[in-house]
Amino acid sequence: MNEINELIQNYGNWIYLIAFFWAALEGETFVIFAGLAAQRGYLNIFELIVAVGFGSLLGDQICFWLGRLHGTRLLHHFPKLEKGVNQAILWLEKHAVGFILSYRFMYGIRNVSSIAIGMSHLNWQKFALWNFIAAFVWAVAFSNIGYVFGDLIARVPEAEGEDIIASRIHQGMLIVVGLFILVMGFRVISTRLHKHHAKQSSVDKL
Repeated sequence: MNEINELIQNYGNWIYLIAFFWAALEGETFVIFAGLAAQRGYLNIFELIVAVGFGSLLGDQICFWLGRLHGTRLLHHFPKLEKGVNQAILWLEKHAVGFILSYRFMYGIRNVSSIAIGMSHLNWQKFALWNFIAAFVWAVAFSNIGYVFGDLIARVPEAEGEDIIASRIHQGMLIVVGLFILVMGFRVISTRLHKHHAKQSSVDKL
């Protein structure tokens, strides 16, 4: 938190530009503490959300085009990314919109997801639309963690506060991922049951 206060004192309104670029790297911790700074009156929460939202949007659009134009070459140079890319594409093919809206909250595949989407057959206009919505959902969520729970965070030592935040974020992400998997599982089972009943009906008619 002290580092962000120093940035605000040194750079004034330029802090929003810093937040913009930091969000392009999906820097949740910075955004949370910037939200806390807004809660204390150092920043404007709405301007922060706008800066962070567009930063996140830009970062993922760049990664999308990186995947679309150079994805194969990228995997050749960084083969460790392939597993995450394949998993992301698998989820994208099953639940395109849901995946785009939620992958920012998924640790493990989050950083490669926009690259993977670029390597898929999804058209760029559809990704841009849902990425815009997802970026601002992410911006509102993490900015307000710091803004709404600022008093709680301020009561604990800085290092301990960061640990608590990190712990809560990981718990939240696990819940989001768990719900996403449950929804996907329910849809898969429903689809299979529907196909089974349709097949059974065809057999009965014969």
